[in-house]
Amino acid sequence: MFRFQELDHLYALAVTPVLVLLFVLLIYWRRKKLKALGDERLVGDQLLGFIPGRSTLRFILLTFGLSAIIIGWANLQAGDKLEKVQRRGVDVVIALDVSKSMLARDIQPDRLTRAKQLIMALTDKMQNDRVALVVFAGRSYLQLPLTVDYSAMKMMLQSVSPDMVPTQGTVIGNAVDLAQQSFSQTERKYKSLIIISDGEDHDESAINKVKEAAENGVVVHTVGIGSPQGTTLFDPETKAVKLDEKGEPVVSKLNEEELRSIASAGHGTYSLLQNTNDVADKLTDRLQGMEQKNFGAVEYSDYISYFQYFLLAGFIAILIEWLIPGAKALNKKQTNGAMA
Repeated sequence: MFRFQELDHLYALAVTPVLVLLFVLLIYWRRKKLKALGDERLVGDQLLGFIPGRSTLRFILLTFGLSAIIIGWANLQAGDKLEKVQRRGVDVVIALDVSKSMLARDIQPDRLTRAKQLIMALTDKMQNDRVALVVFAGRSYLQLPLTVDYSAMKMMLQSVSPDMVPTQGTVIGNAVDLAQQSFSQTERKYKSLIIISDGEDHDESAINKVKEAAENGVVVHTVGIGSPQGTTLFDPETKAVKLDEKGEPVVSKLNEEELRSIASAGHGTYSLLQNTNDVADKLTDRLQGMEQKNFGAVEYSDYISYFQYFLLAGFIAILIEWLIPGAKALNKKQTNGAMA
């Protein structure tokens, strides 16, 4: 089994396509300049030691070297020793509201970003719990099934946006149904659902769905995102404040009453997101206070690192690129000699 110890470092590889694009533009610009001076081949003959394709080779070596160093920085590892471990925890499904009202900026930088930060902080504090991610607006979608791979959760959060759910609205009841399907159907405990939303629910059946989930052993916690005073919404299409059918500005407000009612029906707690760490600590305490179940698993307890090979390959490629001499323009005396 292979893994990257520092998976987040691989994001630095995004610089590679940028470098390729810049190099292509540079080649286009150079050819345009050479054509303005005359025939490309004749102009090339005026460069001492000119070799066609040398700049491309140097670029390939430099790009390969940089990419290899970044991969080495992330530290590719292979499992070396298997060991059976016992985990004790609960199953947690996080239902994240991604409706367009979550882009409101009554809390900075906006509601959705703060919700993502909360999930990040929560997973950082988890140890043995399995976690899943459901996103919802007018419909709900399972983005990540139950797993102990918290890095997968963090990577998934990077791409979460309102565009993921084409049907707008906030139908919490549908998210509760999908969360129930994600849990084990044979157990009536060890299960918790965390709903993160601004509470602008357009589903009257949400309370009944939560009560049904509670009967099946799911403890439902809610987290409110936003402010009761609310704020106007920005319309990306008109690049102005969003207006309703009457031409009045649309104001999105946090509906704490709805979220409190859901938490009460689900035998859980309601939290208003103000301090991210405080809310994450509160939720973690509630999860740890639940009855835990054993997750028997076989894991790699020791890994072999291969970062040194990638670093070596990268440095060798960059060294070779540095040793390749560049072309120089012939001086007047050399030009005359060449012409003779």
